[in-house]
Amino acid sequence: MRQPGPLEIVEMFEAMAEFEASCARLAAKRITDRALDDLRAANERCRAAVENGNPDTYYAENEAFHLLIYEQCGNAYIQQEALRLHRRLKPYRRLQLRVRGRMKQSMSEHEAIVAAMAAGEAEVAASTIRDHVAIQGEKFHTLLASLKETAA
Repeated sequence: MRQPGPLEIVEMFEAMAEFEASCARLAAKRITDRALDDLRAANERCRAAVENGNPDTYYAENEAFHLLIYEQCGNAYIQQEALRLHRRLKPYRRLQLRVRGRMKQSMSEHEAIVAAMAAGEAEVAASTIRDHVAIQGEKFHTLLASLKETAA
């Protein structure tokens, strides 16, 4: 598989943000109580990783958090498309966690997503997760710019 260029990666994050917004909107209406408990548990594991300063653990738990939202959307087609793009962006999602302060910021965004899901606020959940994912593309761009500066 060919490697996408930086602009294409940013565009893929933009598309991912829209897929995840759709998933979150639907999941906020359809999530089961058990899955909401699982989402909270995944979020707690993310928090522990932030507190321990462990980006690798955070990355794994963050993935579980997002996959649960895809699953709970109740739309197999959207779920599969989100999973496909999620897999394609995996290496770049990991990289953006290296930007200073990103894990703590991501954790704060997760809190808002969980709160919206728990309240059944579909549009808030969609908007919050859209911003949460879109910023990953911005952080990726920032990371690339910093790598250019250190190489110069």
